[in-house]
Amino acid sequence: MNYYYTYELKEFKLTLVASTTYLKKVIINDDVKLDYVNKEIEIIKKSFKEIKEYLDGKRKYFDIPFELEGTDFQKKVWLELLKIPYGEIITYKCLAKRIDNPKAIRAVGGACNRNPLPIIIPCHRVVGSNGKLVGYRYSIELKKYLLDLELTSKS
Repeated sequence: MNYYYTYELKEFKLTLVASTTYLKKVIINDDVKLDYVNKEIEIIKKSFKEIKEYLDGKRKYFDIPFELEGTDFQKKVWLELLKIPYGEIITYKCLAKRIDNPKAIRAVGGACNRNPLPIIIPCHRVVGSNGKLVGYRYSIELKKYLLDLELTSKS
């Protein structure tokens, strides 16, 4: 069985979806109709606590158990995103090279766009080849906010 709970933050609305054991989705600012039980279960509470600590500049790594649902390619991209250090950025081209598929730049962008756990799996740390902030599903403003947060609390 899956559960969800929505939190209203100053910056955005956050809906967390989880099984009793694993976090499965982080949904930002989307009003979605979920066919799950609306209940703040323990894994959701723990996940929100860690995300809130991150947003407050007090957490750089997440300890949340999660379960990824996607293609093998998407999972490969998402797991590689976890290796990007806090406060650092890479390009989509670099990310494609890291997964040994240097011509898959657009596919890498597509996988980032379908990232089920934004913030936790830091697709916001990926930028265009020219260094510009491009391609963030939840808005370039939010991507900039998250990167600025990491750069100002990096130490």
